[in-house]
Amino acid sequence: MISAILTAALAGLLAATAPLGEAGVLPAVVALQALTAAGWFRLNGMWPARQGIALAFAGGLAADAALLLASGERAGEALLGTLGGWFLLVLLVQLRHRGSADERLDSLTATAAATLLTVVAAGHLAAVAVSEAAVTATGLGVAAAVLARSVPGPGVVSGGLALLAATGAGAGAQAWVADELTGAWGAGLGAAAGCCALIGLRVASYDFPSRFVHLTAGVALPLAAAAPALYPLARALT
Repeated sequence: MISAILTAALAGLLAATAPLGEAGVLPAVVALQALTAAGWFRLNGMWPARQGIALAFAGGLAADAALLLASGERAGEALLGTLGGWFLLVLLVQLRHRGSADERLDSLTATAAATLLTVVAAGHLAAVAVSEAAVTATGLGVAAAVLARSVPGPGVVSGGLALLAATGAGAGAQAWVADELTGAWGAGLGAAAGCCALIGLRVASYDFPSRFVHLTAGVALPLAAAAPALYPLARALT
């Protein structure tokens, strides 16, 4: 419940600051990227991993900077360019690893995956330049899904309730914000956000006993998983 409340608070912050544009959502996106970078290493049993966390987080910051400098139509290229450059940097850093072959492989895969997730989390920043309303609907959808999923009960039932709650939150966001988009786009975005949030929660549950995972990966992954779906959906709606 604590991680669900924290996730809902961060998602609500994204939704509330979306009308302020890229500068408004930037603090929430940076917080999401920091939690994603730290949580992924701990989820994979690699702690402390200060160098890897710093490298992944720096990749996220570089993606943010690239998006702020690029136009909204070039956001995809900005993210892909950042990923390409940072993967090369990850490979160069791994050349300094003096562990066994298995340790080097584990370090490489964890660092590369953390970098990918942290950079992709910037999709929320990219989407707000396309449709502020889409970011609001997605944020409220993720918040509703994680809160509903945290209610004790059979997994199938709580998962279904989470999707219904996310769809309803997205529809409510459509009624709340003034936007030129028509149709049931709010409900669709809410449902997509709910699906992504459930995937993120499922991944974070692999290290269930760890309280640190709950408060990092458990908070960040539902929102980070929604980012790659949010941007193309926002582009498709406009």
